[in-house]
Amino acid sequence: MRVGVAIFPGSNGDHDALYALGETLGQDAEPVWHTERDVSRYDLVVLPGGFSYGDYLRCGAIARFTPVMDAIRRYAEAGGWVLGICNGFQVLAEAHLLPGALIRNDSRAFSCRYVHTRLESSTCALLNGIPEGTVWRLPIAHGEGRYYADTATLEKLHNNRQIVLTYTNAEGKPEPGANPNGSSHDIAGICNAVGNVLGLMPHPERAAEALLGEDDGADFLRGVIHAWQASQSSSVSRRLSAV
Repeated sequence: MRVGVAIFPGSNGDHDALYALGETLGQDAEPVWHTERDVSRYDLVVLPGGFSYGDYLRCGAIARFTPVMDAIRRYAEAGGWVLGICNGFQVLAEAHLLPGALIRNDSRAFSCRYVHTRLESSTCALLNGIPEGTVWRLPIAHGEGRYYADTATLEKLHNNRQIVLTYTNAEGKPEPGANPNGSSHDIAGICNAVGNVLGLMPHPERAAEALLGEDDGADFLRGVIHAWQASQSSSVSRRLSAV
């Protein structure tokens, strides 16, 4: 799987993503500078965590105007897979590739801790094949990670099965205190209507080796790789059956 990791001035999760996907999971991962205008050569584009452009104005507000985001928009519209992590999720929301917004945590404080996230029944292609209810223990590090959307948008997300991840306890159950930032409906991650763009606030790439204290993130990213491999096998089968 060929993976491009977008890098903006201020990104700080780019090398984590490159290492987790490349060194740990053995994929062909390479950096993509913010001035790049074509990402069509990749099977997956990752928007990493960090503080793009210093989070001036608001998180992701400046990064959305970069040339690489124009390329990623075209790529996504053509069906390419996009994964936005933390600041990457914020950039995707600012670029209107995902609905809603990420706003200041309800505590008004930066939150850096481990959380549990449950996989919901969704249309997300990137996690296709992973059993509903799977729970991952992943770290978060954000001050503006509270997912917010109006009532109509939240209803649409539910009806279209675009809510991919929710904050829960270790058993996958909603619990007071499990939601670290006040996100609407305990949302930790969503996808677009088609299912090829996924944004989440937790950092799987920072929990990809047991040596670092947790490897649930490797399982999460491995699930993305397996979903892509399965999609390629299915595509080949469809082409062969049409011959």
